[in-house]
Amino acid sequence: IALGLGGETLSRRRVPTPRDSYQETLQSIAGLVEELEADLGLTGSVGVGIPGALSRATGRVKNANSSCLIGKRLDADLENALQRPIRLANDANCFALSEAIDGAGAGAATVFGVILGTGVGGGVVIDRRVVTGVNAIGGEWGHNPLPWPRPEELPGPLCYCGKHGCIETFLSGPGLFQDWLSNRSQIIDKNKEKIHSSEMIVEAASRGDAEAEAALQRYEERLSRALAHVINILDPEVVVLGGGLSGIERLYGAVANLLPLHVFSDRVDTVIRPPRHGDSSGVRGAAWLWPDEAA
Repeated sequence: IALGLGGETLSRRRVPTPRDSYQETLQSIAGLVEELEADLGLTGSVGVGIPGALSRATGRVKNANSSCLIGKRLDADLENALQRPIRLANDANCFALSEAIDGAGAGAATVFGVILGTGVGGGVVIDRRVVTGVNAIGGEWGHNPLPWPRPEELPGPLCYCGKHGCIETFLSGPGLFQDWLSNRSQIIDKNKEKIHSSEMIVEAASRGDAEAEAALQRYEERLSRALAHVINILDPEVVVLGGGLSGIERLYGAVANLLPLHVFSDRVDTVIRPPRHGDSSGVRGAAWLWPDEAA
């Protein structure tokens, strides 16, 4: 996306992410920048959001779901390809920054941005600046244990990070589906529609399916615990939910009602909101990594 100084969208393009090829990924990013600039007849600053972070120790990419990026000097390689400085950040941080600047968290001093999708990520923005942290893991709440676990939740599902019971294993889309799967009735009803995804669970619950409804209620209760833990530490004014599961409208009322059970306060003024910019927030936030220039 190309943004103007006021945050207006000037041009946008989208291409599939190359699979398992670092060189093709570099070429795709550089090609998109060149095409956008050709469209506009302008040269801009470049910000990039990635599913990972740059290690403070090595300067190379770590913790990336796109595994071909791991161990690479992505920033340096892109600077060489584009012949200019770039700024690079975690995609959840970019999402949070976009929503804090001119999205659902606009005007708030402290915003926690949440990604509820294939994985669970997060980003912290204070006074319109991303908090990256000394270890470059600011906002990574998904790889903490689910707070106040119940006996049946222990030790918790195995996470790809090697630990059991991470928030991500409960609150990601696959986590919701696996929870429904493990708690479903073993009685086969041939007249009952088969469920194959978290989206189908939401749809089934809306039609009155008791098992799907129970799975969503467990999800809402767990999300309230996990967010309460963050609120008890960060005390943000606004929490913005993003990712595929943020489209579940009932989450916002249900989680707000449950938060007072866990937040260490006589009342909870933190508001939970859907994203204003939808799935464009991450790429917009990457452009906002250069807050004082056209991007």
